[in-house]
Amino acid sequence: MTPKAPHHPNSLLGELKLCTEVGPSLGDTRIQLLEAIDRLGSLTQAARSIPISYRTAWDALDDMNNLTDKPLVTRMTGGKNGGGTQLTPYGKQTVALYRALQAEYQQALLQIQQQLEKDKPCQGNKEKCEQYDAPQFRRLLRRLSMRSSARNQFIGTVTAIRSGPVEFEVTLQLDEHTHLTALITSESAERLGIFPGEELYALIKSSSVMLVTDRKLKLSTRNQLWGTISHIFRGPVNTEVVISLPGDRSVCAVITTESAQEMGLQEGQDASAAFKASAVLLCSFQG
Repeated sequence: MTPKAPHHPNSLLGELKLCTEVGPSLGDTRIQLLEAIDRLGSLTQAARSIPISYRTAWDALDDMNNLTDKPLVTRMTGGKNGGGTQLTPYGKQTVALYRALQAEYQQALLQIQQQLEKDKPCQGNKEKCEQYDAPQFRRLLRRLSMRSSARNQFIGTVTAIRSGPVEFEVTLQLDEHTHLTALITSESAERLGIFPGEELYALIKSSSVMLVTDRKLKLSTRNQLWGTISHIFRGPVNTEVVISLPGDRSVCAVITTESAQEMGLQEGQDASAAFKASAVLLCSFQG
């Protein structure tokens, strides 16, 4: 794999994806696959080194070979070396061109960052200072890069940690109105290196969220976030209910459509999203 150029830990880093009018065509993962094939001479080993599945790698090669004027790779079977996969000269040219474009792209990002920080007019103009806040923009990009199947994703600051022999209780402050509690194992807490003031992701599956409309109802769940039902998406089996919380946040719950009908849920109705502390998955930022 081509080594990445050294960068400052606070630098903006971009991923280059080449697109056409019919959609994305060539991105970093496919280039890494081609580089691994060139290095290892085996599609199986190349896929494992990325890592992606063999089927995904095979499909990617078929797509690229089907869309290019000349093949990027050649597959050989049998022979004294047992066959393998190799880059063609055209494939090597394609990788080299992509990496050259990527280097130019990264240089452009660095120049933009330097210009933003140079032109940051903080004195006497707070609005422009906030507008050109490059560190804040980096934090936003880092947060948006998070991908998860969990419907509910929050960013919070650790305000309290209570340790036990087996489990850790972690309190996150989402904003001035909302906090939540997570219960994780001591091993997980040690691996994450959690400390007060740290920012963490909090992920909660929508299926783990219970809906409550009666404020007098007593529940054992540690997290009970009250708000207003803003959207109800009814399906034949399940219904998705979105609760708007103070501070412009929202939490989603998926319940059976039968339960939603029995509860008489309506948009604009007060409701609470209740979930156990053990249902909260914590993730730390990397880099």
